[in-house]
Amino acid sequence: MKLTGKTAVITGGNSGIGYATAKLFLSEGAKVIITGRNEKAVKEAVCSLGSNAHGIVSDARKTTDLNNLHQQISALTPKVDILFANAGVFLVAPFEQITEELFDSNVDINFKGAFFTVQKLLPFIPQGGSIVLNSTLVVHVGLEGSTAYSASKGAVLSLNKTLAIELAGRNIRVNSISPGAINTPIMGKAGMDEATLQQFAASVMAKIPLKRFGEAEEIAKAVLFLASSDSSYITGAELIIDGGKGITF
Repeated sequence: MKLTGKTAVITGGNSGIGYATAKLFLSEGAKVIITGRNEKAVKEAVCSLGSNAHGIVSDARKTTDLNNLHQQISALTPKVDILFANAGVFLVAPFEQITEELFDSNVDINFKGAFFTVQKLLPFIPQGGSIVLNSTLVVHVGLEGSTAYSASKGAVLSLNKTLAIELAGRNIRVNSISPGAINTPIMGKAGMDEATLQQFAASVMAKIPLKRFGEAEEIAKAVLFLASSDSSYITGAELIIDGGKGITF
C-alpha cells in the first residue's frame, strides 16, 4: 500500500491512462479525485472506481473551469499529495492542412491546460508532494502529421524541467512520462477515419521492437513509481515507456 493516507488528483481520469492510474492508486490506498470534461463519463468512471473515488467536471482548456477547480478541490480535501496532469488530446493532420482551431486545441489542452492546472492546485501540494506530467515519445522521434501535437507536448517537457528546479526548495518533485503507442480511446479521437487509423496503427506497430502497443495499466505503474516514495530522489526526469520504439532508427 504505497499511497496510504495520500490524496491524488488525476486530470482526464475518466478513461485511458488516467482511469487506469486512478484504479491503481486506489488499490495502493490513495483517495483519488478525477477530472474530465464529460459529466456522464466522469460519473460512470467514479461509479466504476468505487469508494474513495471522487469526480469533478472540469475542462482543461477552459480558464474558468481551471479557476473553479481550486474551490472544488478544497471541498473534498485540504491537500493534494499527488497531481497527475494527464488530460490531453492527440489531434493530427498534414502540416499544410493544420488549422488554427486544431493548433489551438492541441496547445490549449495539452500544454496550457497542464500549466494552469499545476499553478491553480500548487497551493494544495505540501512538502514531499509529487507532480507527474504526461508528455509523449513523439517529441523525440517525430511523427508525420503531428507538428502541432508534438510542439504542445514538447512544451510539457520543458515545463517539467523548469518546475522541478522552481519547486525543489519546497521538496516537491516534478517528473514526466512519455508514452509511446498505447491502447487508449485517444487514438479514436485523432481525426482519422477507421481505415486510416488501422493503417497508421499497423505502421507504428511494425516499428516497435516489442511488436505491440502498450496498455494503459503499464503506464499507470510508471506513474505510481514517480508518484510514490520509490522515486524519492528523482525529479526533473522523463520516463519513456514505448516498447523500445525510441531506440530504433
